[in-house]
Amino acid sequence: MDMITQPPIGNVVEVHGPVVDIACELLPPLHRALKVVIDGNVATLEVLHHLDPHQLRAIALNRTVGLRRGAPVFDSGASLQVPVSADCLGRLLDVFGQPLDGGAPLAGNEFRDLLAAPPRLSDILPSSGILETGIKVIDLLCPFVRGGKTGLFGGAGVGKTVLIMEFMQAVASLHGGMSVFAGVGERIREGHELWHEMSDNGALANAVLVFGQMDESPGVRFRVGLAALTYAEYLRDTLGKEVLFLMDNVFRFVQAGSEVSGLLGRMPATVGYQPTLPSEVAELEDRIVSSRLGNITSVQAVYVPADDMTDPAVAAILAHLDTRVILSRTQAAKGIYPAVDPLVSGSRLMDRQFLGDRHYDVAQRVRESLARCHELEDIISMLGVEELSDADQRVVQRARRLQRYLTQPFHTMSTQNATRGISVPLAQTLADCEAFLRGDYDDLPEERCYMRGAMNGVASS
Repeated sequence: MDMITQPPIGNVVEVHGPVVDIACELLPPLHRALKVVIDGNVATLEVLHHLDPHQLRAIALNRTVGLRRGAPVFDSGASLQVPVSADCLGRLLDVFGQPLDGGAPLAGNEFRDLLAAPPRLSDILPSSGILETGIKVIDLLCPFVRGGKTGLFGGAGVGKTVLIMEFMQAVASLHGGMSVFAGVGERIREGHELWHEMSDNGALANAVLVFGQMDESPGVRFRVGLAALTYAEYLRDTLGKEVLFLMDNVFRFVQAGSEVSGLLGRMPATVGYQPTLPSEVAELEDRIVSSRLGNITSVQAVYVPADDMTDPAVAAILAHLDTRVILSRTQAAKGIYPAVDPLVSGSRLMDRQFLGDRHYDVAQRVRESLARCHELEDIISMLGVEELSDADQRVVQRARRLQRYLTQPFHTMSTQNATRGISVPLAQTLADCEAFLRGDYDDLPEERCYMRGAMNGVASS
């Protein structure tokens, strides 16, 4: 190992779990990667705090079991970096860019810094339109912005992972793009299942999976999102492809930052979060941009503590998002998949200038119809639909058909059941919704609108 032949820059003074205090004659700069040998293995430390002119505090990105006082510490000469190469596609990697899938290390000698600066403002391109996914309810009511950021809010069991895999499939098949998945604090079971499911359905060939598992150091969970984003930037800059950057779960990134802040001895701020919360979130989010070389479109799963959307962590993340997709357990209980709540999901760019008159008008009329049906649910449950006026009965009947029409089978689930996945172009979705709103399908049984693609060839009687 090259760093062992070099003289050490200091020695370990104290070890508190993942926190390591080091005495040095000359302090290395902040965020420098240091190396230390633990039981014959090389561990990585990141410098995060200068305690005094000759002592620093670092966070270990590996297990510190076996580390002792007086152990020599070596300077890597650079900040945290990952190896990048065109053969990263189809691989499962850790925060250091090392393989977790049992394969060979990435070929090539090019490295990129995890803490790279975002592109200059003059090189950043604004949102250029909608990134179609082929998922009807998403494209219609909460469209993905090409080069924008989408928050996917949902708990366990509502289809969040399936929806994320479908996005990856759509970007690869519809746009010929690549996907980068950041598993922040993933359970080993979840990561294992995702890896094998993507291998089975063929989505892994156009994707890079980067995992920082739940049992690893908070320093790993704090940096794995930046490691995955570094691969997304590499694919954008070198291949010029459409890149979909998925992060599950961005709230765990905030939690890891809170752990690191506490370990460094900082005074907590609002609701116990770290005082650097806004800047840490911005450090990640501001690099998810489109440049002249290509686009990065982001989908981020966000856990909402106690369903409180005013939580400081959720508010800090929301400030950077263009689109919010809320997955509802109520929708899932009705068998409505994807379980998107159409009344609370939406996008900042839902306006005529961005979407065009037709898309905007259809989306507004569909949302109004579903909202009116929701308002009448209590009356229907107590008195029955027969007690409504003729106009309200028509609204309810059309809204129920629309609600079922906005379901569809997914490609990623076709290996588990006999239903073939379906993608529907946005133009077809708009035409079908206009037909529902006109009453063209008023005589069609509701079950014939459920879990299908387009309405082409469906008779109304």
